[in-house]
Amino acid sequence: MAQPLLKLQPQQEPPRPRQRWLVLLAIVAAFGVVIWALSALFPDAISGQGDMAGIAYFVAWGALVASGLVFSRQVSVGQTARNIALWLGIFAILAIAYMLKDPFQATVLRMQSQLISGSAVETASHEVTINADENGDFYVWGSVNGATVRFAVDTGASDIVLSPFDAKRAGLDTASLTYGGQYETANGIGHGAFVTLDRLNVGPIAFVSVPASVNGTAMRSSLLGMTFLKRLKSFEFSKGKLVLRY
Repeated sequence: MAQPLLKLQPQQEPPRPRQRWLVLLAIVAAFGVVIWALSALFPDAISGQGDMAGIAYFVAWGALVASGLVFSRQVSVGQTARNIALWLGIFAILAIAYMLKDPFQATVLRMQSQLISGSAVETASHEVTINADENGDFYVWGSVNGATVRFAVDTGASDIVLSPFDAKRAGLDTASLTYGGQYETANGIGHGAFVTLDRLNVGPIAFVSVPASVNGTAMRSSLLGMTFLKRLKSFEFSKGKLVLRY
């Protein structure tokens, strides 16, 4: 019995080198169109050499992936075009995410300031915002000589005043201090020892060699008084927020 003859399908000819170069140039041109379109949609998202360097990084990676896709695989031009469209879509998503990074980061910081009491959140260049607590008071987490300290911001206090507990945590020998200084507090005359702090941080704000005092008796929290606030460029209270500019 005669065997049926198998019908051979002609093999599809792979794209020629010239075609591959044309496809690669088309990809690079498409990247340029995508960048132009996104910059038109988000005109404030690209500014400075840093952003341009980031975009150049994305383009370089996109061109590298595209060249591998075009030159290393034996695929038809139609298949290559579909893959190009897929990679352009991925590139567009990454570019949009990069351009929206600053607004997204600002939103996260605002949520942090609302959810975490006492957070010093950088809301603009050289600007920190602190939200009032449920009682309308302003407390902020900072650090003294590397030790975490919770401060009450008090414009009525002239000095930066550390509680004995916080002073010990900051590495100060409270037993050897001389508590001969006097200052007025909301509870009357206080006695303290004058010291110099190696470093004081409140969020991104950092000062060195800061004059302060250690209170002679226990305190509910340490105080950030006018000695700290006067070192700033400005500060203002507005609608339950304390804005520090430095």
